Amino acid sequence: MPKSPKYVFILGSVISGLGKGIVTSALGKLLQVREQNLVLAKIDPYLNIDAGTMNPIEHGEVFVTDDGGELDVDFGHYERFLGIPMTKRQNITTGQIYYSVIQKERKGEFLGKTVQVVPHITNEIILRLKELEATFSPDVMLIEVGGTIGDIESQPFMEAIRQMKRDLPRENILTILLTYVPFPPHISEHKTKPTQHSVSTLRSLGLSPDVIVCRSEISVDKKTRDKIAFFCDVPDYAVYDLPDLNSVFEVPRFLSDQSLDDFVANRLNLDLPPPHWEEIEDLVSKINATHKKLTIGIPGKYTDLIDSYISVNEALQHAALQYGWEVELKHLATEEFEEDENSVRVLDEVDGILVPGGFGDRGTEGKILAIKYARENGIPLLGICLGFQLAIVEFARHVLNLENANSTEMNENTPHPVIWLQEEQKHISDKGGTMRLGSYPIELIEDTLIHQLYSTSSINERHRHRYEMNSSYFDKFKNSSLKLTGFYNKLVESMEIEGHPYFVGTQFHPEFKSTPWNPSPPYTGLIKAAIKQNEKNREEKYV
Repeated sequence: MPKSPKYVFILGSVISGLGKGIVTSALGKLLQVREQNLVLAKIDPYLNIDAGTMNPIEHGEVFVTDDGGELDVDFGHYERFLGIPMTKRQNITTGQIYYSVIQKERKGEFLGKTVQVVPHITNEIILRLKELEATFSPDVMLIEVGGTIGDIESQPFMEAIRQMKRDLPRENILTILLTYVPFPPHISEHKTKPTQHSVSTLRSLGLSPDVIVCRSEISVDKKTRDKIAFFCDVPDYAVYDLPDLNSVFEVPRFLSDQSLDDFVANRLNLDLPPPHWEEIEDLVSKINATHKKLTIGIPGKYTDLIDSYISVNEALQHAALQYGWEVELKHLATEEFEEDENSVRVLDEVDGILVPGGFGDRGTEGKILAIKYARENGIPLLGICLGFQLAIVEFARHVLNLENANSTEMNENTPHPVIWLQEEQKHISDKGGTMRLGSYPIELIEDTLIHQLYSTSSINERHRHRYEMNSSYFDKFKNSSLKLTGFYNKLVESMEIEGHPYFVGTQFHPEFKSTPWNPSPPYTGLIKAAIKQNEKNREEKYV
């Protein structure tokens, strides 16, 4: 009979955006370096079935998994820290839970009973977690609960956790509370009252934290942590400090130095071998040793929230780190380029350009202006998804002279639809979960730059799109400098421009598989070209 896994729930209090995803990932790393088999899950209290229909400005980027899941941004943190591919079943939302229960009610599975939050909704939540347990057979399950203690949306999940805590042996379940401890400048001391109120609210829901992790801009001293322990009824050795650090990858070792991993091991009766820190210590050393900066421009429309492009941002940093550089990101609102075309000259100040994905026509003409400027001025450029499509549009307009060429996403009546809706998408009306999603095989053409970057002819990368290059225009590009370099059947997956320092586009999203230990090849290519551009710019500056 397989042994039961240990359940660890990570909750947040006082304010949102504290970094529960980072703490969950860091705790996972603490256990991973001590040879524990993990499965991570995240509970999101929103009524959406998944994150796929959410505006990135509102919720951050949508992270895509190999199996086509459109998941919460925190799943990117999990994969980048742990190198474990996530699946869509690991993201549990209120929408999924209610949808499933209502379907069962319609089928008569409740035998005429009145369907209620308790027990039917809470039972469904517990069932989802048990299904993950059965599928993965982990040593430890780490479950992050989205939102903040006291949110009305989270109450059914809190009740489900309470029931599990009642039914499981004490050594099989642990609750960690991440809390914000403010440090008002005019007082110059940390204040514990918000944390006390949050724990009081949590107790009213039938739960108490076993561990409290204190987030603050500066370190929370022992006197303050002892005060939190006293008023929140946890041992003083179970209250941990987590100030702002130079890198999120310092968090696992920072918490380990306070013996969080030992506490968790003792509390959950885990027999852990000594940790293997070499990999993460080497990474942190590389991060702290970087002093040279590249500037990468990101022309996009979701510039109000940097988390909109977090996997792109991280993939750039991973690639730069391999060469001992760090990246300064310059997010550029492309609508400003449309208002004043001369403003695109701001790209003279960057070493490379990353044109990210997106949807809709807002800001796309500004992206096309940025792409044109990069092509004509030899600035290294990588276009991802929509960025790839708009690079095709720009070349068609200004090199092949196909007047008003466009994507039918932007203009259904364009005379030259070089980008159009995939055939299988034409009769789909639902928006959620209906794009071309997940990992697909791609064949790369030999003797091309992208083949050189990947060092293989066959790759698998993740996708999230509805539109593709129109195959009836292939001949128009055939004898041009723009080469189609990767295919899935007749679907174009990548392109590049010959004679340019670096001009590459991918229909797929290589950033989703990038980690600090295994950076994405197209991003590595961009960074390598950007370093040359940086050196060239400095030489010209001092001539």
